Amino acid sequence: MDTEGSSGSPEEPKQAKRGRSKTPQKSNESLLKQKSPAEFFAENKNIAGFDNPGKSLYTTVRELVENSLDSAESISELPVIEIAIEEISKSKFNTMIGLVDRERVDKELYDDFESTKAREKRLAKEARIQEIQAKNVALGKKLKEAATVKGVKGRGEAAFFRVTCKDNGRGMPHDDIPNMFGRVLSGTKYGLKQTRGKFGLGAKMALIWSKMSTGLPIDIVSSMRGQNYVSFCRLDIDIHRNIPHVHLHEKRENKDHWHGAEIQVIIEGNWTTYRSKILHYMRQMAVITPYAQFLFKFISDTADKNVTIRFARRTDVMPPVPPETKHHPSAVDLLLIKRLITETSKKNLLQFLQHEFVNIRKSYAERLIGEMGPDFSPKMSVKSLTSQQIVRIHQLFRQAKFDDPSGDCLSPAGEYNLRLGIIKELQPDLVATYAGSPQVFEGHPFIVEAGISLGGKDVKQGLNIFRFANRIPLLFEQGADVITRTALKRINWNSYKINQMQDKIGVFVSIVSTKIPFKGTGKEYIGDDITEISSAVKSAIQQCCLQLKSKIVKRLQARERQERKRNLNRACFDRYSSVLLLNCLQIPSC
Repeated sequence: MDTEGSSGSPEEPKQAKRGRSKTPQKSNESLLKQKSPAEFFAENKNIAGFDNPGKSLYTTVRELVENSLDSAESISELPVIEIAIEEISKSKFNTMIGLVDRERVDKELYDDFESTKAREKRLAKEARIQEIQAKNVALGKKLKEAATVKGVKGRGEAAFFRVTCKDNGRGMPHDDIPNMFGRVLSGTKYGLKQTRGKFGLGAKMALIWSKMSTGLPIDIVSSMRGQNYVSFCRLDIDIHRNIPHVHLHEKRENKDHWHGAEIQVIIEGNWTTYRSKILHYMRQMAVITPYAQFLFKFISDTADKNVTIRFARRTDVMPPVPPETKHHPSAVDLLLIKRLITETSKKNLLQFLQHEFVNIRKSYAERLIGEMGPDFSPKMSVKSLTSQQIVRIHQLFRQAKFDDPSGDCLSPAGEYNLRLGIIKELQPDLVATYAGSPQVFEGHPFIVEAGISLGGKDVKQGLNIFRFANRIPLLFEQGADVITRTALKRINWNSYKINQMQDKIGVFVSIVSTKIPFKGTGKEYIGDDITEISSAVKSAIQQCCLQLKSKIVKRLQARERQERKRNLNRACFDRYSSVLLLNCLQIPSC
């Protein structure tokens, strides 16, 4: 027996065992297991928008596009983004992973197996339907859409896609690329500022989904301004250890002096079911960012399935980059206060309160410290605060009065851009826009912008609601959203001369904030339970409706004037014609 590392003789464990109960030891079962962040998101991928292959394809496109926009805007570069989805056949995919195609031997083993009897029954049913349709055509009857005959049971073959996104943004430092993509919860978006995205995962979740569905690595090409080389990195992720697994990382010549990033990932997906969602997303993104140029391509072996859409730039005016801001005292919790104490460079409590929070001037900080009690003093070391003292600070923050934070840290799209985006993509007959002033909920500033359009291209009758949060479209769980509920239930459209059922109405509402109050595990909608936000949304829509009402009334009045003028001209013409006819007949007038 190997006894290395033991503290006693080999007999000691046996004696100890005889001295205790005879129940067998289960020491292995008592060991605590720790999951890495990557492993957690892999097991709970639905909360990051990777519910199924179709949604995963949509979310991958969304994450890559939003990363590209952030990258270009961070250096004040007008975004030029190319996104391509290339369909990969099963045989091509097998070739890529080095797997040889194999014919089925035991066909009954497969989920999509159809017995001879079932096949005959299905074909007979299809023949009857075709016969009925032929008779109806012969009789000149209008054909109804044929009922879909249930085909063979089975999930069908998995579909694979190569998603590529290229931009002209900042690019990434060569040495940081592996950790930026191959380590979950590591990044640069953790200060308090208005940011796109929901979980801070970016392309990392696409890499995890690629690892789970295809096992293939992700390719990253990047170059920063002024660099004479291009960084190329091929990597995947060690999910259990949450570290990047680098296959290739090298520098290549940058002949074109290009800067930006190009990311390519191969994943399992479903284009058929999520085609409309992806195209709607791109169209809405073109509305809210009319200063960006998008080129979208879907490439398939079947030529008639190919899609190419260019969303042109309409303006050179970009919103300012949102600056990072400090926390408002009423918006912090105990954990955040402790973190700020750990990270602060300030020595004493007075400096800490004055410089780590917004709207606390020196005089007000001194008053707060005086209110905390005799255990506190302005000169005391902030690092020496006990847990009880930190709780006291938190309690006072929740009870004291503070000035509301300003909206200077926010970057809305702007009325000009919103109007241009609506006109560019929908081509409406009338449009009105409104930008509200900054307001506050739970210590976080927010701004609501709205636009209402009437008529337009590819717009259905009734309300067509477009929702945006921090300048990104929200496409799912619309019914519970504050914007949808406000537009449907709290606006009396008839009072603004707008027919809710018959007119083609576009409702555009954009909310920007340092903290968007998303609801649901997937953060797909904004809750209707915050009075400040629902009131601001209602007010913004009403302001747009008032503008439209004024335009509609002027149009109606102009039509009435034209109609009266036509009627008057017709009456004069009829009277003149009558007189002329009487003269011609030489009948004396009365």
